[in-house]
Amino acid sequence: MTPEPPSTPIALEARDRDGARFFSPSAGRNKMIIAEWLAEKLPSAASVLEVGSGTGEHGAALGDLRSDVIWQYSDPDAASRASQLAWKRSSWPDPLALDLTQDDWAAPLGTYDAVFSANMIHIAPIDAAIGLAKGAAQLTGTVFLYGPFLFGAQSDASNLEFDASLKSRNPTWGVRDFINVKHIFENEGFKQGQRFDMPRNNHIVRLSKH
Repeated sequence: MTPEPPSTPIALEARDRDGARFFSPSAGRNKMIIAEWLAEKLPSAASVLEVGSGTGEHGAALGDLRSDVIWQYSDPDAASRASQLAWKRSSWPDPLALDLTQDDWAAPLGTYDAVFSANMIHIAPIDAAIGLAKGAAQLTGTVFLYGPFLFGAQSDASNLEFDASLKSRNPTWGVRDFINVKHIFENEGFKQGQRFDMPRNNHIVRLSKH
């Protein structure tokens, strides 16, 4: 594998590649933990839309555990979509170019058993989280978000430091407060918001209409 040049603006990390496939250090650390968790929660033959799929490794990891799941990759970045195409199973549809800031991004899509997004809402403007909630409300009754979150005075110090680092790079970025994320999705009909602790001070947030 050869390292991707640091000027490539698709991630906050250096990524290796093998042909079209990118390899993310952060995905390498968490993909199996997430896949194992999702494998237990998703229904049989589930259809899942992943928003902001990055390298495509999360879907591939779940596909190794649950061959019945149909995983729909998406990303606004063309190089990322090429990596996802290289990782995808033959039975899966091709990756989609989705822009969550467009009001009608979900309109051409069907319905899904779940929408999943990992490490996206903190490296995008808050409008992306709002757009995700609005679009997901048209597509599914269940959303899973993975990544760091803040919990007011109980926030982990490393996540507060990460938040400051992100904002120094781009003032519209930042680790999102769990309560604020819940409110964004509640405004779109997702009545329940649960969080599950994951390694390295990350969490999976499950938002449901039921």
